[in-house]
Amino acid sequence: MIIRTPKRLHLGLIDPAATLGRKFGAMGVALDGGYEVRIIPNNKLKIIANEEDTLTIKEVIKRMDTYFNTGTNYLIEVKNPIPRHIGLGSTTQLTLAVGSSLAKLNGISIPIDRLARILGRGKNGAVGIYSFAYGGFIIDGGVKGGIPPLIFREKFPTEWRFLLIIPEVKAGLDEKEEKPIMEQIEGSGDTAMEISHRVLLGLLPALKERNIEEFGSHLNAIQRLVGKHFKPYQGGEFREDVKLAIEFLAEKTYGCGQSSWGPTVYGLILKAEAQRLLAEAHDYMKDHGIKAKIEIGIPRNHGADIIGENTFLQRIINHVTGE
Repeated sequence: MIIRTPKRLHLGLIDPAATLGRKFGAMGVALDGGYEVRIIPNNKLKIIANEEDTLTIKEVIKRMDTYFNTGTNYLIEVKNPIPRHIGLGSTTQLTLAVGSSLAKLNGISIPIDRLARILGRGKNGAVGIYSFAYGGFIIDGGVKGGIPPLIFREKFPTEWRFLLIIPEVKAGLDEKEEKPIMEQIEGSGDTAMEISHRVLLGLLPALKERNIEEFGSHLNAIQRLVGKHFKPYQGGEFREDVKLAIEFLAEKTYGCGQSSWGPTVYGLILKAEAQRLLAEAHDYMKDHGIKAKIEIGIPRNHGADIIGENTFLQRIINHVTGE
């Protein structure tokens, strides 16, 4: 079995202060180019992946076996990893890819929210979970004793793209590092109300009407407001070490921001502009002496793809070869 996941851009949290009883409220969009993971039954556990992905996979196998008795003997190969801790949702995508594959291989039907909770996802938001399941533009309903509910999902315009700039700087916070921040952050009720107003009567109508100028304008405003929540923890509305990239995106794109803790930053563009702006971004970063990976993010309006393999035949091959 082969599973191909999205990756996701995190567009911000609405209300860290939980002024209405629901904490955070996350927004994001799924993109093409996530994990490709191959999983088949085997006569022993064999994982072909980098060290951090291997640790995540082992934890998923352990939890699935504890809850569902799915066993531990699999060949698992990660062929296209999402880089860790750069703001593209790697941990959730890999966790759900392995967990859902083990469930399918063992004939287990389980809702995505329950699977995510068993696997320890969704503590601060569920954009990655619903991106994995459905793709598109996602808003969740905030944390209140469980996986946040999906309250809005819309297909993202196919003629829109994101220009992604990932400077070669310090990685974003991992889950262990962000935990004390997310537990103590208070945010501002006034800021949360302003974000909500922008989302409900700005961002979402513009998305429905496919108006990239209005969508981008509200995205800019929302990102600045979200940055106010996290300014004490990252030194400003955006990280200082992505400032020049943000300045370029602010000038050249319809709307821009920082995904999660960064360092990935993004700008909303039209598909027709992608190659020109990609070249301009490379020149700009080179002129400023900044090393960065620069790519086009293609919105993905469906969730993970699962492609079946002949696992019976593979078992025979493994037995003969001693794998």
